[in-house]
Amino acid sequence: MEIAKYIVLVIYIIVCVALIILATMQNSEKAGASGTITGSSTNNFYEQNKGRTKQGKLKRWTISLGIAFVVLALVLGILYLV
Repeated sequence: MEIAKYIVLVIYIIVCVALIILATMQNSEKAGASGTITGSSTNNFYEQNKGRTKQGKLKRWTISLGIAFVVLALVLGILYLV
């Protein structure tokens, strides 16, 4: 059981570091005051294919690693209670 704790802990640390790096690599999605004044169209080519861009892939990986972070935190909590 001790080996499982250490293996999950190492994976958890790797996920934490990767999540920090990915979160800092992303651009802000706020349009600011100009976006409020001019509005934004969601019916253009870029908005429809946003998931295929570098930013879309970064966002997808960040969400995946965030879910892994939560799951590993719960698993670690359970392992350390037992």
